[in-house]
Amino acid sequence: MTDVTGVPVDALRTLFHSDQGGHEQVVICQDRATGLKAVIALHSTALGPALGGTRFYPYASEEEAVADALNLSRGMSYKNAMAGLDHGGGKAVIIGDPERIKTEELLLAYGRFVASLGGRYVTACDVGTYVADMDVVARECRWTTGRSPENGGAGDSSVLTAYGVFQGMRASAQHLWGDPTLRGRKVGVAGVGKVGHHLVQHLLSDGAEVVVTDVREESVRRITDLHPEVSVAADTDALIRTEGLDIYAPCALGGALDDTSVPVLTAKVVCGAANNQLAHPGVEKDLADRSVLYAPDYVVNAGGVIQVADELHGFDFDRCKAKASKIFDTTLAIFARAKVDGIPPAAAADRIAEQRMAEARRR
Repeated sequence: MTDVTGVPVDALRTLFHSDQGGHEQVVICQDRATGLKAVIALHSTALGPALGGTRFYPYASEEEAVADALNLSRGMSYKNAMAGLDHGGGKAVIIGDPERIKTEELLLAYGRFVASLGGRYVTACDVGTYVADMDVVARECRWTTGRSPENGGAGDSSVLTAYGVFQGMRASAQHLWGDPTLRGRKVGVAGVGKVGHHLVQHLLSDGAEVVVTDVREESVRRITDLHPEVSVAADTDALIRTEGLDIYAPCALGGALDDTSVPVLTAKVVCGAANNQLAHPGVEKDLADRSVLYAPDYVVNAGGVIQVADELHGFDFDRCKAKASKIFDTTLAIFARAKVDGIPPAAAADRIAEQRMAEARRR
């Protein structure tokens, strides 16, 4: 069922009436000439212009795409707040298979839509979009980050995303085992694409035993060709049931932690790069009830957004890496707040982020 605009009624109900809503602006974009169908969602600009990537994905329905944009943009508000950035949260999704419909003309059309927002939204890469794509978008929109160094950008943000997740894992190890090292720990990485393969490098360098899985055989092969010592699980279901697993790192799409996966997790820690890992409210309590330590995804995967935000001011890798290193301290502070308040870490992170956004609105 849709309203007169064609937007699914459920999406509008979410936007205006649910706790998952509260968005300032949602833009539906269409360019028939190029086949572009996109949704740009701005959750909050309390801390500054909304910042978040563009996801290019073959959604099963337009309703699913709108819901994803709403969820992802809300997550970016919290991520940017916890990363200490002067940015609100936004996200865009382009509907369709990037392998089939992505063209230069489509990306230019998308850039014009982003530019029409006048700087309220700053875009970057996400699933299905890459540095080369942002270079194209930037030709029509100056509010574009994640560009190549040749075009004034910082390049691949997955490098610092992985580094930040690694810092979150170190903090988790410190909190749970009293030592900020992964040496001797068995870590399962689900998804070894843009971020996951960098994370594997950090883990191996720190002495961890690594098990990986990915729906793309070529991604797994890239890891095992370089590191024959890495084990391979048949799929994510097999990975989360791996005997002796200490840490589970979801690094693919969201919803990895649900009513099916949480009861069979063998790991004592969940810390990964994927956005929106909790399939629904209440999963964080299920994890806590099983004594599984959850490092909130939007906290530990903030290295990439730290990088692309810095690009707006003249990129400096060392400065960004220093900021991303603070994810270690932020994660520890969340665990401490959770213990004091008697709540799961995800709820503690939300409280801290909401406090920062509320203080900004009062200024």
